[in-house]
Amino acid sequence: MKITQNHEDGLAVVKVEGRLDASSSTEAQKDLEHILDAESTRLLINLSGLEYISSAGLRVLLVVAKKMQQKGGKIVLAALTPNVKEVFEISGFSAIFKIFDSVEESKAFLQG
Repeated sequence: MKITQNHEDGLAVVKVEGRLDASSSTEAQKDLEHILDAESTRLLINLSGLEYISSAGLRVLLVVAKKMQQKGGKIVLAALTPNVKEVFEISGFSAIFKIFDSVEESKAFLQG
């Protein structure tokens, strides 16, 4: 698993690649919480490079979303691969998160 980030106009853009499962969830949670500790209150998580997500990975995203909500911020997910999108739909997480087909749509929502 690989997490990269950049900041654009007060918007934190994070890209998660590889597998987000039990073996990588602890590291991913630390990385994402570190990003949340920064001043940004808008977080876009680009999942276009995520090949697989397990229940442990879903839990990480849920924890991050709750922490962002406590800050009064917004979090959106973008560009889910078909496999990952199916997991979100089956688990009901597609109703919890704002999910967009593209990074551009996500940015427009967060900046609007």
